[in-house]
Amino acid sequence: MTDQTDNDDIVLEINDVGISYFTRIGEIPAVPDFSLKLKRGESYGLVGESGCGKSTVAMAIMNYLGKNGGVVRGQIKFEGRDMADMSGEELRDIRGSKIAMVYQEPMSALNPSLTIGTQLKEVLVVHEGISDSAAAECCIQMLRDVNMPDPESVMGRYPHQISGGQQQRVVIAMAMLSNPSLLLLDEPTTALDVTVEATVIDLIANLREKYNTTLLYISHNLGLIVKVCDRVGVMYSGSMVEEGTIEELFKKTRHPYTFGLFDCIPTLGADKHARTLEPIPGQVSLPHERPPGCSFGPRCKYFKLGTCDQGHIPIENMDGSATHRARCRRVDEIEHVATNTGSEVTVASGETVLHINGMSKFYEVSDISLTAIMKGESKHYVRANEELNFEAQRGRTVAIVGESGCGKSTFAKVLTGLETATDGEIMFEGTNIGVIPVQKRDAKMIRALQMVFQNPDGTLNPSHSVGHCIGRVIKKFGIEKNPKKVREKVGEMLDIVRLPKAFITRKPRQLSGGQKQRIAVARAFAGNPSMVIADEPVSALDVSVQAAVINLLNDVQKEFNTTLLFISHDLSVVRFISDEIVVMYLGQIMEAGEADKIFQPPYHPYTEALLSAVPIADPDIEQKRIRLEGEMPSVMDPPKGCRFSTRCPRYLDSICEEQEPPNQDAGDGHVIKCHIDIRELAQVEPIFNTKEAAE
Repeated sequence: MTDQTDNDDIVLEINDVGISYFTRIGEIPAVPDFSLKLKRGESYGLVGESGCGKSTVAMAIMNYLGKNGGVVRGQIKFEGRDMADMSGEELRDIRGSKIAMVYQEPMSALNPSLTIGTQLKEVLVVHEGISDSAAAECCIQMLRDVNMPDPESVMGRYPHQISGGQQQRVVIAMAMLSNPSLLLLDEPTTALDVTVEATVIDLIANLREKYNTTLLYISHNLGLIVKVCDRVGVMYSGSMVEEGTIEELFKKTRHPYTFGLFDCIPTLGADKHARTLEPIPGQVSLPHERPPGCSFGPRCKYFKLGTCDQGHIPIENMDGSATHRARCRRVDEIEHVATNTGSEVTVASGETVLHINGMSKFYEVSDISLTAIMKGESKHYVRANEELNFEAQRGRTVAIVGESGCGKSTFAKVLTGLETATDGEIMFEGTNIGVIPVQKRDAKMIRALQMVFQNPDGTLNPSHSVGHCIGRVIKKFGIEKNPKKVREKVGEMLDIVRLPKAFITRKPRQLSGGQKQRIAVARAFAGNPSMVIADEPVSALDVSVQAAVINLLNDVQKEFNTTLLFISHDLSVVRFISDEIVVMYLGQIMEAGEADKIFQPPYHPYTEALLSAVPIADPDIEQKRIRLEGEMPSVMDPPKGCRFSTRCPRYLDSICEEQEPPNQDAGDGHVIKCHIDIRELAQVEPIFNTKEAAE
């Protein structure tokens, strides 16, 4: 009787499944061997680098593999029934009603030509057969459940008329409308701000508890997995290499690949001076080029010839545990030691390279409506940046953090001359560059200030070779003119970013995402600039590639003694790489100071909320959660007093609404813009505590 109950409790059962795609060159075994069991109400995380087969498994469950893909062996059972035995009509019936999926990019799941309400109601009308009016009521209630502000209004809007975070909430609401037994989430928060990401994670956890839904959460962010999941599986090259509870996987890690993932992640409290990240060497093997024996063998520092490269390696239980398994022949011989090869010596402050003094950037917007003209209010201003003040010293890293729309990228545009400042000064090496557009900047000034963008594809000409892309910078800025010496210099830059010199002749399409980002770094530093602006340079990368690029930026910065301005919303990366941090909200600086000061009280309430949303890949860390209510106000009509007053969890009274707060000195250059007395802010409970300390 007990066994029967246990079997009935299994929602998804995947047994020894092989998934292949059939192309002109033959069969491509994308997932050669995969097994998984999920119980009702369980939350399971699936992690691994890009190309490991995580999304392929999700697509196989949904039966979305396309005409050239399919399950070639094994079984995928949903609620006890083999999905291979289901007809096309039965599969269509359970999609959306019993199995639902939330994708990484919400706009790929939303029809831009239909209103939100039309798309939501369709789920219930098709799967539940209820009336349009009844469906509308259910949809509005579900939008309330996903904390959507003004759900009645949202029902009549089109996808482009709501924010990215709201789009993702709509997709989650759509997935949950029919109360599915199984919800698949494929990187659902990758492109979101840290605060929106935290809200979505809270939402998923609440919906799971309310509806007893089984979750399969696919991500490369181990911090999110700790927040969301009960168990976690690590995939590599199409197979599960380690599986266990959160506690087992994070504290009793056994597989070398899992160790490698952890070594790539910046840990709380560690910075570039205390620790060096250790990226996993090489790349995931292509499906048709897997090595014999262990697929991870070519990248594993514990690889042993004659042992690890022989025959099939099964996944086995660890230390008598029924839940912890690993796929490694040398698992009992490995004694892994985490890297700690940094130096405790911090970089001393050098000469001031950049001095921002009262810089503002406004955009004029015209309202040509008759009402606005009659009232004399036809001109409005977008206050993208207002009264910015801070400095950057040579050889140091200053990070600028904040949500989307806070003015980070606008500041970068003014700095690089793509825009000019409305007011104030940007003194760069003695020149006010804020009033000089890029067209009027000479080669020396352009060379001194370079940029690394988030997406290297947008800056690398696909028709030109790597050698041409880097060599053009060297020639344009007069570093070298002789073709032979230019080529030698390109080779030196490739050495610095740790790429083979043979890459000189390659085109961008022949490179991986991480390799292209390295080329972008090489090009930015090729002219020996005084300052490099890095705008979200690692946000779209796997943890291993991210670690490599972070190390690279640190090393190249030391090589050239360059000042680095690092723009990001990932505070764990920011804590690791930065010397100083500037926190922006709605165009103003809320807090600024040394990196370690920003991560401990006193906090600005906005900084406190940002820190509470950071996903920490450590189950031993207790993290206080502060939820920001509402949306960020419009930059065309910001609050009169404190910019943060409409969302502040520590709101005082009318003084916050009516008076701009003062900049309070917290000591050692740490400045907080807030009405709350600095002594009171210093008594705030820390966001992060170890479980032992909390107990």
